[in-house]
Order: sequence, then structure tokens, then C-alpha cells
Amino acid sequence: MKCVVRAARIVTEDGPPLENAAVAIDDDGRIAWIGPSDGAPSAPTVHEAPIVTPGLVDAHTHAAWAGSRHVEYAMRMAGEDYVAIAKVGGGIVSSHRAIESISEDDLAALLETRLRRMAALGVTTVEVKSGYGLVPELELKQLRAIARAASRANLPRVVPTFLALHALPPGETDRDRYAAAACALVREVAARKLARFVDAYVDEHAFQPAHARSLGKAARDAGLGVRLHVGQFSDIGGVELAAELGAKSADHLEHVSEAGARALAAANVAAVLLPTAAFTLGQAPPDVAMLRSAGVTFVVGSDANPGTAPTESLPLAMAIAVRSFGLTPDETLTAATRNAARSLDLETGVLRVGAPADVVLWDLPHELAVVQPWGTSHAKLVLRDGNVIARA
Repeated sequence: MKCVVRAARIVTEDGPPLENAAVAIDDDGRIAWIGPSDGAPSAPTVHEAPIVTPGLVDAHTHAAWAGSRHVEYAMRMAGEDYVAIAKVGGGIVSSHRAIESISEDDLAALLETRLRRMAALGVTTVEVKSGYGLVPELELKQLRAIARAASRANLPRVVPTFLALHALPPGETDRDRYAAAACALVREVAARKLARFVDAYVDEHAFQPAHARSLGKAARDAGLGVRLHVGQFSDIGGVELAAELGAKSADHLEHVSEAGARALAAANVAAVLLPTAAFTLGQAPPDVAMLRSAGVTFVVGSDANPGTAPTESLPLAMAIAVRSFGLTPDETLTAATRNAARSLDLETGVLRVGAPADVVLWDLPHELAVVQPWGTSHAKLVLRDGNVIARA
């Protein structure tokens, strides 16, 4: 055995919490044993904490960004709309120019620094999207930087996503032509093993379902999974498309019909809720009660990005999900562990024998305290594959 983790209470997300229990981790970084603390096998290292949970899984981020959009943020807080922000060079195009101007080395270093801060908050897995490159050479640059971060064993596990349809680059006006080129680029991204998922922003002022349908089919043909931004500002059929494509997730969902919710549930598409973005934009939350009634699986993500969710804190998003979206604390913890991992096709997010030993030891009295907006980290020790990646 490599180590043993003991706790007054262990939340496995694979059954009821265990009292006065322990988790044993083998030399391969997997969970070898779970049970009563006094029955734990011996190990050279023993870690102890009041509460232990699976590592948090952030299933929606744009964390590979450069530059700052603080002027845009101040304008938005003052009530300015998207048009006014665009006129001063804000929005996604601002992040595009920052990606253009930074070196790949520096972009990878920025991402790695963010991932270290996320780890200190109890996060052991992070989905990271491209989508600020906007043109092929810069999208590939972003994805290569993400791959470099993904190779670091001392950081959270990284799941790369090619956000192929996010916005039009400067000088491009033909969405059909741009979407067709994105479909072709999917094959190159897959051949280079630079992504596990492909994503598209489907909304009234973004891309239409027809564009995303072609992209989704190209992704599936290339052996990649599909995730979609849908229903953030309007319901134009993106939710139904996610179900049609068998997407792993439909993200945002501030605007979704009952029929759309039923389609998600029937197709087993997870609803990734992004409370921080809705908070920044002053949006009404998704109809969580309706989604819950339809049987939709909830995931909570940080949406970490420089414009509408300028945070790296999944625990903050979890706190807002409880306070503003109406999820229960138990739902939220599950949404940020087991459900999030499943939406990424990962074995993580649960503590069970044979699973990767992604474990957080919390200096908290109960797991419900994880969703309180403390403003500081209460993660005492964070393990990914049994190795320490953050320590208080």
C-alpha cells in the first residue's frame, strides 16, 4: 500500500457516507480498500481529516486564456450591453487577439498556474476548452498548450475539448464557410490526439443547429465526443440537437423547454449548469425544478473564463448553484464529482475499489460545508492518482 486516508466521515458518492472510515491507496494510485478505520491495511503514510470526498471535477472551463478583459467587465457591471462592449474590442475577439500575441510556452505556463490554484480548491480534474484561437493555427496552438498542461502529473487531470465553433474571427462573415472549415479541422485535431471532445456554441447570435449538427457528426466520425453550449440566451433547438447527437453534455440551459428537458433525460445528456456566468450576466437561472422533474442529470461547472465567469473556483460555482439555482447541497456535491466525471467519460468522481485515487481531505466539519462560500480554500490535502497535488 502507498498510503491510507482516515476520516471521521467519508463521502464516497458510491453509496451512503461512511463514519470513522478509511481508504487505502495502492502503488498504482488506485483505491485498493475502503472500510472501517480500525480495519484498514497498514501503509507507510497515513493522512487524516474530518471529512473526505472524491476530488472535485470541473467539467466546463475555458481556462487556457491569456490577457485580461477587465475593461469589459467594468462596462458590463455598469450596464453596458454586448454591442457597446464589442465596439471597444471586448468579447471573444479580445481573447482571440491575446492568444495571437502570446507564445505557446507562456500560454501553457498561464494554464498550469491556474490549474495549481484550482487544485488548492479541491479540484482534481479540469475540462479545458480551446475556442479563443478562432483560426486553425491559433486553435491548434491553444490545444497544444492544453496538452502540455495535461502531461503534468502534479496538476489536476486535464480533459481537452476543441471548441470549434465559438465566434467568427475578425474579417470572416460567412458562418457556413467557417463551420465547414471547422468540420475539416476536427479530423486533424483527432489525428493529433489533441482533444477528447468537440464543442460548439449554439445560440441566436452564435451558430445555428445546422452548423453544430455537421460538426457533431464530424466529431463522432473522428472518434471524439460531443459537448454543446446551448440555451444560454435563447432556445433555438440546441437542446434537442444535443440529444440527437448523443452529446455527453448540454451546457448553460438558461432557456430550455419541457420537451427539451425530456429529450435530454431520454438521451442521457447531462445538464452542465454554470451559475457564475449567469450571476455575472444578471440572468435568471435555468428552470432547475423542471429539469429535475424530467429526470435530467445535473453537473455544476465553473465556466472559468476571462469575460463572463472570471473565476477559477468551482466551490464558488457550487455555492451559487445552491443559493441561486435551487440545487440542494447534496445534489451540488454529486454534480461536481460523480456526475461531472461521468459527463467526461471518466472513472473519477467516486471513491470505490479500483477507481483512481482522486481524494480531497477537507478541514471542515461536514460535507455540506463544502458548498458554503467561504472565500478561502478548506482543502487540507488533495490527491490525484494517490499523489499530492495540493497541500494547505
